[in-house]
Amino acid sequence: MLKGFKDFILRGNVIELSIAVVVGTAFTALVGAFTSNIVNPVIAAAGGVETDGLGFHIWPGNAKTFVNFGAVITAFLTFLITAAVVYFLFVAPMNRINSMVKKRLATAEPEEKPLPADTALLAEIRDLLAQLAAPERPAGLTGATAGATAGGPSGEEAAELTGSHRR
Repeated sequence: MLKGFKDFILRGNVIELSIAVVVGTAFTALVGAFTSNIVNPVIAAAGGVETDGLGFHIWPGNAKTFVNFGAVITAFLTFLITAAVVYFLFVAPMNRINSMVKKRLATAEPEEKPLPADTALLAEIRDLLAQLAAPERPAGLTGATAGATAGGPSGEEAAELTGSHRR
């Protein structure tokens, strides 16, 4: 368990996390100021001139029983703004960088080498001889199974006919 913590510390994640905490704290203060000074007055104005904001009193005259919908809407907007900024400034660029790095590090599959002309010609001759040796072969069957089923040469006999069987 301590080894894992030591690896975590030495990887540099602690520095990244501390930077994230500092940036997050500063950004929370910025969003808080925006919502309290711009959003709250707009929401309070939607509640009407004679009220304390967007909400109602459960017991009229008792300030502690005020159900404040404006504060809930403000907190929700604060969350949305914070989440959007974090996503578009941090998460999306990091995902894009990670995908570019993965593409760059991916190993290219080796290209299939074309058969030499003589090998391709010999394979074509072999296939033609196999077709001539068993013309009554039912469609869909190939190899030794088709030869045994159709009464044609077995796999070993076909190999002897085509010359691909070595002794």
